[in-house]
Amino acid sequence: MRPSFRRSVPGHLKAIEDLLAPALRDEGSEPVQLGHALGRTLARDLMAPRALPPWDNSQMDGYAVHAQDLGSGPLRVVAPIAAGQGAAALVRGTAAPIMTGAPMPEGANTVVPIEAADPDRFPTTAELADGFSVVLPDTSEVGNYVRARGSDIAEGALVLEAGTRLGPTALGLIAGLGLPEVQVLARPRVLLLSTGDELIAPGGALGPGQIHDANTTLLRSSLEAAGCVVTSLGVFDDSPERFSASLAAALDSGALPYQLVLSSGGISKGAFDVVKEVLGNHGIEFGSVAMQPGGPQGSGTLALPGCAPVALIALPGNPVSAYVSFEMFLRPVLAEHLGLPERTRTTATLTENMESVPGKLQVRRGTHVNGTFTPLGGASSHLLAALAASNAFILIDENTANLPAGSPAEVLIIGDGS
Repeated sequence: MRPSFRRSVPGHLKAIEDLLAPALRDEGSEPVQLGHALGRTLARDLMAPRALPPWDNSQMDGYAVHAQDLGSGPLRVVAPIAAGQGAAALVRGTAAPIMTGAPMPEGANTVVPIEAADPDRFPTTAELADGFSVVLPDTSEVGNYVRARGSDIAEGALVLEAGTRLGPTALGLIAGLGLPEVQVLARPRVLLLSTGDELIAPGGALGPGQIHDANTTLLRSSLEAAGCVVTSLGVFDDSPERFSASLAAALDSGALPYQLVLSSGGISKGAFDVVKEVLGNHGIEFGSVAMQPGGPQGSGTLALPGCAPVALIALPGNPVSAYVSFEMFLRPVLAEHLGLPERTRTTATLTENMESVPGKLQVRRGTHVNGTFTPLGGASSHLLAALAASNAFILIDENTANLPAGSPAEVLIIGDGS
């Protein structure tokens, strides 16, 4: 077993980045239908296969005319042009009723809004057949109320850069270009497990000394919100033999290879810390990070006999410790690779006194409202209710033992945890 490490928070983040970078870089890409591409990350630059708009069209309801014919007296009105149909070439000295979005006819170069016409209406079918004329003001310039071809996007232009996270507006743009699918980064595949004989799945009956497993749900939702595909193995028991056999079977299941195995629990100094006991002999380093909660950590490339090597990150078992560790070390790496919005760091005014532990980055939970931070709960790492009610972490550096109310403090906004 390798000697245990002692790392700073930046040092451990760098270790996680170095561990995951090769796996995330090599995961490849895949085509996805637009209806399933929300939140995915564009794998390569997208160039416009055609211009938008694809042809000149009218910006509003009015008359399509040649600008030089304005002011020359009444213009004979010809057949109207509706959106979604072709348009015959416009004869000079005539005006064509045109609807919003309809293509401009050849020979017309401006649109006069219907409100400016005399009369300010379109002719009926009977009036058109009898010969209908309209007087248009001599105020329109070439190109007025005309959406020129390519005025939004020129054919061949860069539309979206690789690494763009696809939201509704980006997907709408891609659809407008007529593309039914888009090439996106493949989602990282994560194998998730928790450990502890005391853990029972939600819905199960509790025996003496048992609690329900919160970590699997907490971490699975966090991973999925960060763009991962998660396979959950539930809770492993604390038997080294069964733990090893179950993990090896999952890794050798014939499914696509995982980019990451994420575990929680079993990495402290207790007598039954099975993750540390088993995996310390198979390439995983364990140690401590100068952070509270979330001090115990493990990471490395797992090399079980008969299984392909895979990156593994071992988080502590208390739910708050596990979630804080995810936010501080794993989500930033996923965010950089998948184009997720970065968590906002800002300065807020503390609403009450806080004490900290010298020598460690203290990460406490609370609410950030209108530039103030109010702590919730205490420093204990089991306080799920306070975590659920929080929208921010306060980050108290390792050299600070006390922060009085009114002090400025560094705050990490986590929102609703998505």
